[in-house]
Amino acid sequence: MERGRWSGGALSRGMLPLLALHAVNEYYRLPWKPPVTAGLLAANTLIYLRPSFLDSFLPFVDEVWFNPHLILKNRDMKRFFLSVFYHVDESHLVYNMMSLLWKGIQLETSMGSSEFGSMVVALLGLSQGITLLLAKSLLIFFDYGRPYYYEYAVGFSGILFAMKVVLNSRSDNFTNVHGLIVPARYAAWAELVLIQMFVPRASFLGHLGGILAGILYLKLKGLYSGPDPLATIIRELTGLFRLPLKLIRNMFRLRRQRISGRGTVGSERRSLSGTWRCPACTYDNSDWLRNCEMCGTSRSNNDGVLRQTSCHSRDLPLEELRRRRVERFG
Repeated sequence: MERGRWSGGALSRGMLPLLALHAVNEYYRLPWKPPVTAGLLAANTLIYLRPSFLDSFLPFVDEVWFNPHLILKNRDMKRFFLSVFYHVDESHLVYNMMSLLWKGIQLETSMGSSEFGSMVVALLGLSQGITLLLAKSLLIFFDYGRPYYYEYAVGFSGILFAMKVVLNSRSDNFTNVHGLIVPARYAAWAELVLIQMFVPRASFLGHLGGILAGILYLKLKGLYSGPDPLATIIRELTGLFRLPLKLIRNMFRLRRQRISGRGTVGSERRSLSGTWRCPACTYDNSDWLRNCEMCGTSRSNNDGVLRQTSCHSRDLPLEELRRRRVERFG
């Protein structure tokens, strides 16, 4: 999260094409494209760009700044939940989205989309809630807590810090944090200190809340051995959305299996009701016909046992059989 006044859309957008190019390149080389990460990237970018067709739906940044005082005073949950999707300027957005792209691809690929989506929702609530609790606690117990209680902040970085904790929780490797080599499991703490030193506008409580949210999420997940209920709900909802698409796809598949005319050609021996299947060319004919429309083979009266009148019809290629049918009914 970052403090300061809103300047979204007012600056040059020269960095956004680079972000788009990088995202497309990363997704192109992946055999499986993580959809939740892509959705989060698109949502954050669209909110920053604020195209005209979204004007009637999107609140303005003045309505969503994360401000502990206003959230608690007015019980303003809009500020609580939406502030993470707004960014101060282009560099703020691009830096966060680059980080989201790298962390999101790794986490979603390893966890699956349903569980990853569930984790993002949980981390959003935990990080914002912990930040709010920290700000209120500092105001009550310490004199210097007042600026934190009244500060304005926006941005996705609190959730990104939580993701970093989850991603590196089981790693014994070392990682590079802005030129400093540290154990991967402590990378979020090192980044918290370095960012606060070199980017004074960054929200210290917002980032700290994200780290603590990641730790708490791992603790809660370790205590609960059953299936993630939120991930189950997300999985069921996505299954409902997939059902109409599956039905449409099956309809087109059935159409491709049929040919124009009054019958079908196939390899199954079971024929449709009111038809009989020719053993020579497997064409389905109407029960009213005694001879096959396609190849001329006649039908016997022995309940499905068919008799050929043409000794060459079984050897005819399919294209020749189709040509003969066209000539017959042309």
